[in-house]
Amino acid sequence: MIRHFLRLEKKQFFRSSYWQKSIFLNILIGLFALYFMASFLIIGIGGYFIIQDQFPDKDPLMLVNSFLLFAIVGDLVFRYIMQKLPVMNIKPFLILPIKKSKIVHFILVKSSFSFFNIMGLFFYIPFAIVLMNQGYDTAGVLGWLATMILLIQSVNFLNFLINKNNVVLGLLLTLLIGGYLIQHYEVFNLAAFVGQGFDFVYQNPIFVIAFLTLLVVLYALNYSQLRKEVYLDAIISEKTKEANTSDLSFADRLGDLAPFIKNDLRLMWRNKRTKSGIWMLALGLGYGLIFYTQDIYANIDAIFVLVGIFSTGTFLINFGQFIPAWDSSYYNMLMSQNFKYERYLKSKFTIMAISVLLLFVLGIPYVYFGWKVIAVHFAAMIYNIGVNSHVILYGGTFNRKKINLDEKAAFNFQGTGAVQWLIGFPLMLLPMGLFALISWLVSFEIATVVLAALGFIGIALHKKMMRAITNLYIKNKYKMIHAFNQEN
Repeated sequence: MIRHFLRLEKKQFFRSSYWQKSIFLNILIGLFALYFMASFLIIGIGGYFIIQDQFPDKDPLMLVNSFLLFAIVGDLVFRYIMQKLPVMNIKPFLILPIKKSKIVHFILVKSSFSFFNIMGLFFYIPFAIVLMNQGYDTAGVLGWLATMILLIQSVNFLNFLINKNNVVLGLLLTLLIGGYLIQHYEVFNLAAFVGQGFDFVYQNPIFVIAFLTLLVVLYALNYSQLRKEVYLDAIISEKTKEANTSDLSFADRLGDLAPFIKNDLRLMWRNKRTKSGIWMLALGLGYGLIFYTQDIYANIDAIFVLVGIFSTGTFLINFGQFIPAWDSSYYNMLMSQNFKYERYLKSKFTIMAISVLLLFVLGIPYVYFGWKVIAVHFAAMIYNIGVNSHVILYGGTFNRKKINLDEKAAFNFQGTGAVQWLIGFPLMLLPMGLFALISWLVSFEIATVVLAALGFIGIALHKKMMRAITNLYIKNKYKMIHAFNQEN
């Protein structure tokens, strides 16, 4: 039966219209996966020797163990945002003489072989082999490796239990950030304290049974939860929910744009694809911490532009690149209404411009890293509003793929076409290259002024550019209607 399920899964994957239409995208995703696997493999093989060279007075295994707390919690947060729940089209099987327990077990076992679980093994297994070659106790290393594998699987099943609970996500983020601050400011050596537990497993491999017990318990909880939902009446029954309305009267101040803006705000709050994309705003806002805290990037002026464009334009990029595909489910109905298309596009521009301004204000604390940072962020904000917002709207005239709003945003390439990949060049690389060139030829200050000036020019020409972009949308309206009526 398991072999039959696997055969059906294979046929479903390769026969789907999405596979046929997105071969290039699937190849690109495969290359990314190979890149990460190769990176983890290289780190796993060379990690021992790198640690030994950089920290000659510390044991490499103990040092790795001391940071496993952050690795495990970070992995759980990453999975919460990125990983999809294990699914299978079980509806046709429920009318067949197949035990529901077999279906549930297949779904859970299938999830154990996801990319998220396999990726970590490319580090832990080579690292364990190197440890044994360097004279570490074989039984201890194998016990440690088994613990890591069991923890990966445990995190996998724990994620499925907490995936819909935003309170748990908040607690995990608090634990991750709080643990980092405690470690960074040396309040308490939390990493070493937790690392002692993994050192103990290495010294006493028999305690790997505790982690096996944890995995069995989590698997049983997942099985119990899924088994209760595998009923035909649960699938076909309609769920009645009370509609929750929000007070969006503040949008009325925007005049004839208010109905469109209210519709977009409801769309963002009520749908899984857009709602999970909102979480990415926090990631974009903290993007600068990756670079500004590293001395190696301090003298690379183009990095300031990269962070400035991305941190102030996170929403603009994530939301704007799928205009008008966000409305693809009802686009034909929308286009049958009596309104000016320019109002529809202007509402999108207004939301993006407000988001850019708001993210800049929230990013003002970056001034801690110097006046250059906040100056470039201001110029990047103006550039995003005056140039990138129009580039995004222009790119929308080529969108032809429908979006499923019920799926998560992260690692979800459904509805993504060549436009979304190509538009990154004018959005990011052009301002970075221009800024770096002027800064090198003239000065940092002049490069900042030029970047801001381009944004102000775009704002001054806003009406003319919006008219031209509107005409393109009207010209392609029926092509979009036809494309959005097709299933991906």
